[in-house]
Amino acid sequence: MDASPPPPARRRAALVFIFITVVLDILALGLIIPILPKLILEFSGGESSRAAMLYGLFAVSFAAMQFLAAPVLGALSDRFGRRPVLLLSHLGLCLDYVLMALAPSLWWLLIGRLLAGITAASITTASAYIADVTPPEKRAAGFGLLGAAFGLGFVIGPALGGLLGSIDLRLPFWIAAGLSLGAFLYGWLVLPESLPPEKRQPFAWRGANPMGALRFLRDHPGVPVLAGGLFLSQLAHMALPAAFVLYADYRYGWDARTVGLALALVGVCSAIVQGGLVRKVIPRIGERRGLLFGLSMGAVGFALYGLASQGWMLIAAIPVMALWGFTMPSAQGLLTRAIEPEAQGRLQGALTSLTGIAGIIGPLMFSQILAAATGPLAHWGLSGAPFLLASLLLAGAAVLVSRRSRS
Repeated sequence: MDASPPPPARRRAALVFIFITVVLDILALGLIIPILPKLILEFSGGESSRAAMLYGLFAVSFAAMQFLAAPVLGALSDRFGRRPVLLLSHLGLCLDYVLMALAPSLWWLLIGRLLAGITAASITTASAYIADVTPPEKRAAGFGLLGAAFGLGFVIGPALGGLLGSIDLRLPFWIAAGLSLGAFLYGWLVLPESLPPEKRQPFAWRGANPMGALRFLRDHPGVPVLAGGLFLSQLAHMALPAAFVLYADYRYGWDARTVGLALALVGVCSAIVQGGLVRKVIPRIGERRGLLFGLSMGAVGFALYGLASQGWMLIAAIPVMALWGFTMPSAQGLLTRAIEPEAQGRLQGALTSLTGIAGIIGPLMFSQILAAATGPLAHWGLSGAPFLLASLLLAGAAVLVSRRSRS
């Protein structure tokens, strides 16, 4: 295979494939969001407190497996190519959903969730694929397309999952398995390989384990600061799944339908920003300015969330928060420039490991802050404390990246 960049028509076809398969993957993940807690509650004998504790264990387990598996998948894709790793990830996710659909006990369900954490780390390889087929100056737009796929999948998935779950709690797992199988078959028939043999690297466990992946980031000048800013951004993001639903219920009295509509608006706005604005704006202002703009808007958005005294104020802040979507594509574009082409899989694996660390720390931290702010410290009137902390984290990330940019 020619090592030169693919022609525009082939590049567009590859990006379309990645977009479709990521939408299918995220749609499958989104399907089970509204029904997994209810299934855990059913297995817990209807004990809400025990179910809440177990659901936290499930969330941490999923993030921990991503932390461990992402560098391995990234390194394997650098050794054997992106195509086989993507296809095996899709097939593994399909089989995993079948396992969860048939799970006879809580522990079988947990095993399924652990396997989902491993196979869902395929986003690592999808990101490396985009870096392979996209010129450096257009990578931010490519990664923005990936963000738009996330937004679209999370708009449709939870709503559809709730509807299907009202028929049968196991049905969303079967539909998710079908979507993952569809992504596998589509890729098997259509997806070309993006990494030519002459650019592949030998696989080594020393570099594929999480600590080796983090050392890999440290060894490239300028990368640790950017990766640190990205980690703070991912940690701040954990405030949303950890606190949004309970915060909206406590402060505004929103029911499940209102929360669902609000989250759908979040997904739509995110898809517009990452699928449209990023592609048009980043080439004009550059990736560094795009990164600083995204972090700043995220900090403002979280502050508005935390200070909004009425529900309509939070709704009005959602488009502002959506501009945070400039952060990830801009950072990914900058980072892929700093890493040699044959090591893009290791880069994406290391970044996904950072996301896994944030996924382990964030839910516990933000949920405990919300519990304190709405419980023993409720008289302080700071129920939005999780979002205010997230705002400070993003502001810190912006300062960190800005100082690096000046140097």
